Amino acid sequence: MKQDNKDFFWPSYVDLMTALFIVMLVLFVLSYKLFQDKQSELLVQVAQLRKIQEIEAALKGLEGKYFRFDPQNKRHELKVNVTFDKDSWVIKQKDKEVLYQAGLTLKKIIEDIQEDQGVKYLVIIEGMAARDPYDPRFHVEKRDYGYELSYNRALALLNLWQARNIKFDQKRFEIIIAGSGFYGTGRYTGKREYENKRFLIQVIPKIGQIERATL
Repeated sequence: MKQDNKDFFWPSYVDLMTALFIVMLVLFVLSYKLFQDKQSELLVQVAQLRKIQEIEAALKGLEGKYFRFDPQNKRHELKVNVTFDKDSWVIKQKDKEVLYQAGLTLKKIIEDIQEDQGVKYLVIIEGMAARDPYDPRFHVEKRDYGYELSYNRALALLNLWQARNIKFDQKRFEIIIAGSGFYGTGRYTGKREYENKRFLIQVIPKIGQIERATL
């Protein structure tokens, strides 16, 4: 009887150990696969972060004669003091040359950024407008007009650049014309309200699919 129990015990024991081994093996393979996927995902995120840092470093070259960086709003402001007539988006002759030189600077800086597959850029040219602090209509009736006015000013700047052969590679750069009207963040207030007749430039990377590293 005892011998029969021994004969039954050992095969069952071996089957149990084999089953446990198979379960552990499957769990190990699954865990290793999940680890590989996570590691690959982290490598992609690191590559994206490095690319953003590289772009930010390159855009520091804009700071100088024509552009200043606004650290609070993470954007560049065109330092050129453009003097639009009231309710006008026509760029005056005296401002055209300096705006042209600013455009050349922008073109050189962003096109010097290393070209990488899967990375494109939004170049946002934003116009702004100054409100009349003594006219309450600017808060209601003239709101939409402010957007139209500032948009047309940004468009006038782009048209000036294109007319002077400052063009951006469409395969790498998407140009966005925007107008924030009498609103938007980072506006001048009080006695500096009329300084809001200005342009803002933002270069935003559109990082697409960066290939996962082979492990």
